[in-house]
Amino acid sequence: MIDAPIRRILIALALASGAARGALADDGPRHGIAMHGAPALPADFAHLPYADPAARKGGRLRIGFAGTFDSLNPFNVKSGSTAQGLNGNVFQSLMARNFDEPFSLYAQIAQSIETDAERSYVTFHLDPRARFSNGAPITAQDVAFTFELLKEKGRPQSRSVYSQARRVETPDALTIRFDLEGAEDREMPLILALMPVLSKAHTDTARFTDASLAIPVSSGPYVIEAVDPGQSLVLKRNADYWARDLPISRGLHNFDEIRVEYFRDPTALYEAFKAGHLDYREEGNPARWRNGYDFPAVREGRVKVERAPLGVPKGMEGFAFNTRRALFGDARLREAFAMLFDFEWLNANVFGGLFRRTKSFFDESELASSGRPASELEQALLARWPQAARADILAGEWTPPVSDGTGRDRVMSKNALNLLKQAGYAIADGKLRNQRTGAPVAFEIMAADRAQERLATHFARGLARIGVEARVRLVDEAQFQRRRQKFDFDVMAGLWAASASPGNEQRTRWGSASASQEASYNLAGARSPAIDGLIAAILGARTGEDFVAAVRAFDRVLLSGFYIVPLFHVSEQWFAASTRLARPAHNARYAAPLFGATLDTWWSKAP
Repeated sequence: MIDAPIRRILIALALASGAARGALADDGPRHGIAMHGAPALPADFAHLPYADPAARKGGRLRIGFAGTFDSLNPFNVKSGSTAQGLNGNVFQSLMARNFDEPFSLYAQIAQSIETDAERSYVTFHLDPRARFSNGAPITAQDVAFTFELLKEKGRPQSRSVYSQARRVETPDALTIRFDLEGAEDREMPLILALMPVLSKAHTDTARFTDASLAIPVSSGPYVIEAVDPGQSLVLKRNADYWARDLPISRGLHNFDEIRVEYFRDPTALYEAFKAGHLDYREEGNPARWRNGYDFPAVREGRVKVERAPLGVPKGMEGFAFNTRRALFGDARLREAFAMLFDFEWLNANVFGGLFRRTKSFFDESELASSGRPASELEQALLARWPQAARADILAGEWTPPVSDGTGRDRVMSKNALNLLKQAGYAIADGKLRNQRTGAPVAFEIMAADRAQERLATHFARGLARIGVEARVRLVDEAQFQRRRQKFDFDVMAGLWAASASPGNEQRTRWGSASASQEASYNLAGARSPAIDGLIAAILGARTGEDFVAAVRAFDRVLLSGFYIVPLFHVSEQWFAASTRLARPAHNARYAAPLFGATLDTWWSKAP
C-alpha cells in the first residue's frame, strides 16, 4: 500500500498535469488496456503491427539453447530449470501484449476487460469459444483455480502480487472479478491479465511445487508432442487451436512443428547451427560475431547473417554485491571496488569495441536518468529522502568511471583507495585491510559459466592491484541456482532486464520485503525506504509524465546505492538464420529478444 505522504505527492503531480482522473476511466468492457492512457489499437484491429496475416502455415523450425531442463512447469519456484518455449506456445494468458507499445494488452482468452479509473477492481469476460487442448471449455472456475494455486504455490513474485487482491468472484462460468480495493497498484489489472490459465481438472496441485515432466493439458497454439528429458522438446501446432483466427493471433505461430534442442556446451550449440542442424541462432559472443560467421552455408547463401536495433531499454548486467554481508554494507566500498572493473581495456582488447558501458538501469531510453538533470517532478518525489540520490547523479552528471585503457590505470586505483580510506580501509603489508580490525579484505565471486568466469577474473585482477583477494569460483548450474536462491554468495553476476514499462517486478528485485524472501531476485539485499517509496510511485502513476519521473528518480536512487558493478550492452540484436525462413519487415519495437524464444512471427517458405 502507498503511504500517505507518497499518495499526496502522486495526487499533487496528477493535478499539476491536469490528469487527476487519468485517461482510463472505463465505462464498460473494453477490448484492451494500457498501463497509461488508452491502447493504441482499435477494437476492430485486424492483426498486430509486426505480424503478417498472409504468413504461410506449415514447415518445421529447429532451434537450440544452451543448458538443460528437468521440468515442463514454468510457474513454480523451480521454474529456472523449465524447458524453453512453453509460455505463449503451450500456456497462454487471459490477454496478450502488443510489443509495439510499452505495455498494452488485448483480448485473448478474455474477450474483454473492465475496470474503473482507480483500478480498484478488474473484471474479465472470457471468450465462450476458449478451449483447452483437450477440447474442454476454459471457464472462470479454471481462472480462479489458477489464481489461488499461483498465489499459494507459485513463484515468489506471483505470490507477492496476487496476494494484493482482496476477493475473487465468479458470478458465472465466463466472468471473473478481482477486488483490488486498497492495493494502490495501477498495474494489478494488467498483471492479472497476463496470468496463465491452467486446467483445474488436469493440474496436480499436490505436486505442483515439484519439477515435473508430465505433459500438460494447456491452452496455447501448440501441444507438447515429445520430450527427451534434458535433451530435446518437440512442439506440434494444434490444428484445433480455438484462437487461431483472433486478431491477436493472426500471422503468429506459423510452424507446424518446433523442435528445441539443448546443448550443455555453447561451442557444440554453435557448431550444430554451423553444420545446418539448427535454423536460427542469436549470437552474444562478440569475438564469434566478428570472426565466426564466414562458413560455407553463409557463403553459399543458405544462411543469412543480420543485425537489428533493439528499441527496449537496455537494462543492467553486472556484478551484484551482497549487502547482507557485513563487508559490503558501505556504499563507499562498493563504489571503490566498482572503479577497478576496467571496461575500456576489456572492450578494446577482448570485445573489439563492440560494447557500450551501461550507465543506467534503463539505458538508451526516456526512462534513463543518466545525462539528464532531475526534473521538478522528480525532485518533488525525492524530497522525502534528501540523501537517497547523490548530487552528481541528481544532476545527471555521473557515469561509470573511464580508465585510460592500459589495464593498469594508477589514477583509478588512487581514487578507489581514497574512497576506501573514508570507509575505514587501507593497504598494509600489501593487502587492503580493515583499519579497525586489521583483517584483510577477501571475498568470492561466484560464476555460472565460462563467460562469467572470464569477466570475474578480469575484475579480480583489478581488485588485486589494491590488495583485495577476490577468489573466482565456477559452480555448476544446480549449485549456482541453489546458492542464488538462498543468497549464499558474496558477489555474483546478474541481469536486470528492463522493459518500457517497469512495474511490479521491481518489488522482487529491489523492494525491502524481498531482501529476505528466498528465491527473490533482490540479489543485492537492498533495503531502502526511498526505493520502496519510488516503486510505489511507479505503480501509482496515472500519466506517462508522472511515470517517467518516478522511474528516473528510482534509477537515480539505485545508481546512488552502487549495488551493482555495471557491465556493458549492445544496442542491437545479432542473429543468423536459414534462408528457408521468412519474417515480416517490421520488428516489434519493445520486444527483447526481438522474435521471442520460438520466432513467433516467422514462417517457413516451403515445406
